[in-house]
Amino acid sequence: MISTIVWGTGNVGRLAIRAVDAHPGLELAAVLVHDPGKVGRDAGDLGGLDRALGVTATDDVDAALAAGPGAVVYAASGDIRPDDALADVIRAIRAGAVVVTPSLYAFYDHRNAPPELREPVLAAISDGGGSLFVSGIDPGWGNDVLPLLISGLGGTVDAIRCQEIFDYSTYDQEDSVRYLVGMGQPMDCEPPMLAPTVPTMVWGGQVQLMARALGVELDEVRETLERRPLETTVSTKTMGEFEAGGQGAVRFEVQGIVAGEPRIVIEHVTRIHPSCAPDWPAPPDGDGAHRVIIEGRPRIEVTVEATDEGGNRAAGGNATAVGRLVNAIDWLADAAPGLYDALDVPLRPAVGRLGRERP
Repeated sequence: MISTIVWGTGNVGRLAIRAVDAHPGLELAAVLVHDPGKVGRDAGDLGGLDRALGVTATDDVDAALAAGPGAVVYAASGDIRPDDALADVIRAIRAGAVVVTPSLYAFYDHRNAPPELREPVLAAISDGGGSLFVSGIDPGWGNDVLPLLISGLGGTVDAIRCQEIFDYSTYDQEDSVRYLVGMGQPMDCEPPMLAPTVPTMVWGGQVQLMARALGVELDEVRETLERRPLETTVSTKTMGEFEAGGQGAVRFEVQGIVAGEPRIVIEHVTRIHPSCAPDWPAPPDGDGAHRVIIEGRPRIEVTVEATDEGGNRAAGGNATAVGRLVNAIDWLADAAPGLYDALDVPLRPAVGRLGRERP
């Protein structure tokens, strides 16, 4: 059994607790929290399970890492604290742990990560013998292993398009929805996630990763952006009202340009209400889905809908992304210390988990 720490218990961390608990090769050793109100609570409670796990949350990072965990699932956000997140991850690697996380965008394609980020991680690996694997929460597999797998089913491939199509009113992340993405904000406001170069910073690594796997050279990576205002005020269950005139829908693309044409595209289409931008792509049931389209002969389209926590699509998508990370831990533990990406780490069957119930 690989002793595993879950660091952070927000929307990603609670799913990580459940994924670690479900994995027959992992043992939950500790749960690290920042909120003093969570210290001392049982991990089962924080993970949304209906039973106690006998592991209580702590904010003592030193003690948790001194115990020599085999792995750390770093689930704390890196959106607004990237430097702190990197420092935390380096600390865990230097302690000798395999670290999996969605929080460091630059390491989706670590070979192209800036030297000022990559070199401290490599130094920590050399010093401590740990490893790092980063995959996105949007989810990463939808922008790397899934499209690459499907591309191998075709004869000719003209373009690959990966879509996330979601109604953000289902998200339980008000700060991110309102202020990072800008839903409900005035149309003359520039939300941080939509500022020029930011989408490329976040998703460009996955475009580069697919290009490398496909054996093509990118001319460049481009961005496109469209925004639509709400025509009427709408009310949501989780975040209250969004007023008419404020941003109601966003559509952007991060495009890998090959021979002058966008051939590898990651597209996000997000709304705060289905009535906004009805002419844009929509999920099959109105809540959310991830879709891969291979333009070529044959044309292949695959839509994935995942649900969790009472049928919530956002939680379901996050759960699959967390599963990709947590289920990679035992493979990484057997591999040599190092930096790994989605092309290195295989996606494997759920060995030992079919029909298995944890006590």
